[in-house]
Amino acid sequence: MTLVRSNDTLALTNLTDQALRVRAVEAASTYDVETLVQVTQAYMTSGSRKGARTSLKTLAAYSLAVRDYVPWAQRHGVTLLHPGRRDGGRYVAQLQTRPSNGRGRTGTLSASTVAQYVAGARALYRALRWAGATEAQPFEDAHVPPDPTPGIVKNPPYLSEVDDVLAHCEPRLAALLLLCAHAGLRVSEALSVRTADIHGTQLTVQGKGGKVRRVPLGRRVRAALSGLSPARADGSLFDWSYHQAKYRMSLAFRTAGHGHVWRGFHAARKHSGTRLYRATKDFTRVGLFLGHSSVDTTRRYVAVAENDVQNEVEDF
Repeated sequence: MTLVRSNDTLALTNLTDQALRVRAVEAASTYDVETLVQVTQAYMTSGSRKGARTSLKTLAAYSLAVRDYVPWAQRHGVTLLHPGRRDGGRYVAQLQTRPSNGRGRTGTLSASTVAQYVAGARALYRALRWAGATEAQPFEDAHVPPDPTPGIVKNPPYLSEVDDVLAHCEPRLAALLLLCAHAGLRVSEALSVRTADIHGTQLTVQGKGGKVRRVPLGRRVRAALSGLSPARADGSLFDWSYHQAKYRMSLAFRTAGHGHVWRGFHAARKHSGTRLYRATKDFTRVGLFLGHSSVDTTRRYVAVAENDVQNEVEDF
């Protein structure tokens, strides 16, 4: 997925209200997918709650959704500016029955994928309202059923695999894995770490949504970081893109004999959350460590043993 050029989006935000409205109305009337993607991105980066802090990952996901919804609307006779009140529900229903077409997978789209597509379609209509093109809200009453399988079950944390894989990582890759699996960083946060962010036993992290937090570093993480020289002149410890880091880490997992359990970096972050919860039994402290705004989010990062309260209920 490639995002549209930033200057295309910026050009839309600099239009007058009338010119923006004309551009959005014309694009919606002709089902001009790429212009509607630009309108959505312009809204997300200048008119949404997060504004310019909207992540590239969110922009890419919503762009993909717009590219899916607009052709669907055209094929099914949905007028984008004046959709029927049930058209949002129709789109959700077809997503739920659409074949996944994934590599080696069968069945329909996952609940999380359906939710992502619907979120992007909703963002499109917020963008069209922001542009003054329509007041329609076809997804206002559209219900997206939650995934019945918890994320911690579908994508559980790595456990003993972490130490096995570390033995097959060169020093910089090992530091990256420890930042995720022991310090609880998102991979994007870890790849952005600079020497100036390290303050003894703590690390200053520029987190999701622009939030800053201080993360305690364990002995193994400190040792791994102290042995690294900056990879860039600005003090950055890594000069890899996400895809480059993913390739290197997946190769290390395969070399360690765990290629079949490689599930990306997020399972390493769940490793840290699960270990910290087992030590503290406190979701609030784990949430602060991981940089979560809600404990409900933290619960999705912790694998709790089925008999976790056996000792507590023994003498009830």
